[in-house]
Amino acid sequence: MNSPNGESFGTVLRRTRLAAIVRGSDPDAALRTVLTLAEEGVALVEVSLNTADALGVVRRAVAEVGPGTVVGAGTVLTEDDVARAREAGAGWIVTPACTESVAASVRAGLPVLAGALTPTEAVAALRAGADAVKLFPASLGGPAYLKALRDPFPDVPFVPVGGVDLTSAEQYLANGAVAVGVGSPLVGDAAHGGDIEALRGRARRFVALCGRDGRGGA
Repeated sequence: MNSPNGESFGTVLRRTRLAAIVRGSDPDAALRTVLTLAEEGVALVEVSLNTADALGVVRRAVAEVGPGTVVGAGTVLTEDDVARAREAGAGWIVTPACTESVAASVRAGLPVLAGALTPTEAVAALRAGADAVKLFPASLGGPAYLKALRDPFPDVPFVPVGGVDLTSAEQYLANGAVAVGVGSPLVGDAAHGGDIEALRGRARRFVALCGRDGRGGA
């Protein structure tokens, strides 16, 4: 994945320090959610494959988002999931675990954020070719667990996901996360047909928080 200004996935992730996760029961609302996040400056937006008509949402979003946002597919488990996501135009892949989808994404030339919880799983994800490690569910250990992982693995690009709100996002970033992945604390009910204006307010707060002292890098 390269953004329109030529940045790699890793660079965008480290610079913006935020990935939004959209999961919803209404395809049109999910699309509006993606587009709203893009309008508010969220550069990486994942559409979970358990969203209603997820691949249709990805396809439509890719066609409509502005140049500053790259749409990805999440909850990607199998090689077939990877192939379908790529065909829909997904620019990056997110997995909940270190499954066959990680290596399949690498073969397809798609950056992948691979799910892992333990040290062994994190190493396995990187060996399979993951660009970054999705620490999931991060809420099980919280920021203190990330800090403990960073001691033996100071160079692993961890992205905590699962229960990340504004308060914990700040703590994760302070403890060395390269970025945070945020679902319902950011999206709320918007992808189910809920309040888009409330989504805008939350998006602005997360973008402002994650943009503080954002780091560039490959």
